[in-house]
Amino acid sequence: MTVIEPDYPLCTERLDLRPFEPADLDAVHAIFSSPDVVRYLYEEPRDEEGARILLARKRRRRALVDSGDALSLAVVERATGAVAGDVTFMWRSEEHRQAEIGYVLDPAFHGRGYATEASAELLRFGFEEVGVHRISGRLDGRNAASARVLERLGMRREAHLVQNEWVKGEWTDELVYAILADEWRRTSDSVKTSAGPRG
Repeated sequence: MTVIEPDYPLCTERLDLRPFEPADLDAVHAIFSSPDVVRYLYEEPRDEEGARILLARKRRRRALVDSGDALSLAVVERATGAVAGDVTFMWRSEEHRQAEIGYVLDPAFHGRGYATEASAELLRFGFEEVGVHRISGRLDGRNAASARVLERLGMRREAHLVQNEWVKGEWTDELVYAILADEWRRTSDSVKTSAGPRG
């Protein structure tokens, strides 16, 4: 059995990506209690107990053992030590070498390029350390800001699924983006982990 556990933290120019800790409860609550944050997610805003349950689940996601496993990592602003958000790396299929990334940022940290910077590091980790062939990103079709992050990473829009999911009382569209390992290698020089204040 292969266990893939990063040498934490995963570091970018301005951020440390590390497993969640008990002390992160207030940050998780602040992020996931915000209606703006969860607007395009499946879940509703969480109260403190809901945040505690979510944090316990995230703390278990620190290593990949088999297909279906995920890493949930706190995005920590190195200069201040503040938890700016949450990124996820999902190992979709070992056989087909597929993975997926996701990200959620505290609105207080929007506009600094942190989503792009952290996600670029997840792509590097997936292609260089896990050895996947393809990494995708899925999002609500109305989430233009998230789409711009994936496009800045060099990911290609592969699908626009029209009203494919019933979420929070309405039909919603879904966009699917992806990038292959060889595409990433060709473009990684232009996708710097210091993405700058854009998204």
